[in-house]
Amino acid sequence: MKPNQKVLLGMSGGTDSSVAALLLLDAGYEVTGITFRLYEKDGNTRYLDEAARLCARIGIPHLIHDAREEFRQRILRYFVDEYMNGRTPVPCTLCNHLFKWPLLRETADRQGIWHLATGHYVQKQEVDGRWYITAGADPDKDQSFFLWGLPQDILQRMLLPMGTLRKTDVRQLAAQRGFERLAHQRDSLGVCFCPGDYRSFLREQVPAERLRPGHFYDEAGQCLGKHEGYPFYTIGQRRGLGIHLNKAVFVKEIRPTENKIILTDRIQALEQDGFLLKDWHLTCPEEALAATGLIVRIRYRKQANHCTLALTTDGRLQVTLLEPLAAVAAGQAAVFYQGDRVVGGGIIV
Repeated sequence: MKPNQKVLLGMSGGTDSSVAALLLLDAGYEVTGITFRLYEKDGNTRYLDEAARLCARIGIPHLIHDAREEFRQRILRYFVDEYMNGRTPVPCTLCNHLFKWPLLRETADRQGIWHLATGHYVQKQEVDGRWYITAGADPDKDQSFFLWGLPQDILQRMLLPMGTLRKTDVRQLAAQRGFERLAHQRDSLGVCFCPGDYRSFLREQVPAERLRPGHFYDEAGQCLGKHEGYPFYTIGQRRGLGIHLNKAVFVKEIRPTENKIILTDRIQALEQDGFLLKDWHLTCPEEALAATGLIVRIRYRKQANHCTLALTTDGRLQVTLLEPLAAVAAGQAAVFYQGDRVVGGGIIV
């Protein structure tokens, strides 16, 4: 397909994707909105009606794609399996790389549409013939952390109208264009299928006999008390343990086969000076492996450590930290930055 002025925009019915539609129309693009049916709590489909009404009001076509079964098989099952194996999943990262953006591209190809767009607060940049995701202008909304694994054939087609805006600007723009409800609509928080406590979602998805209570132990092997079941805890967790020892303690280790949680009162015991990655992706491997100023993040916000990278003989990626990092959990994503530019990432093993 040759590039054209058509763009397929992921529409949730929320503020960001709606304002993105307005901005793309202002820029002269022929916009089609699409809403993916991924997960519907208690059969609630109100979001589909809202997205359809918004598209009608804006004056653009609206498509609906039912991907619930594939989403259940690929994302929900992964999410549950990771916790049941004592790891910490990153569903939004996996969903963007392996599900949402590829599905957007496939639909666009069938419709003869070249450009792909969403309401993500990110930007992109071309360097030496390669496209990179870069941080959004609003540091409180920047979502570059979740898009480190997208391939070049998607990156080159992406339009990201929200990347240069702050959320306050977006709300103001919505109000100015007559979308008062959107301007004051609350942002969605957390994972789309369990925006609250993931533990309640696990209880819905996993048979009760697999969520048995177990025991906490200290580093010396002494039993400290009971826990509700190992999947309900994550590495580094301090609050919500349900145990009172008159001192702060942290989850150091999770042992699924024994249903044991190992606790420590030493924050130093959680620190690591490196870790290994699987399923890694580097936009330019030669550049990243030789870089000396890389930053790695394993959390969405408020954490950044200097590191270097090296390949292992078995094809994994060794991350060496220049300063210790606490609470590194298997299953988490590690994302690499050079300045504001995302140069790759991977999954911690």
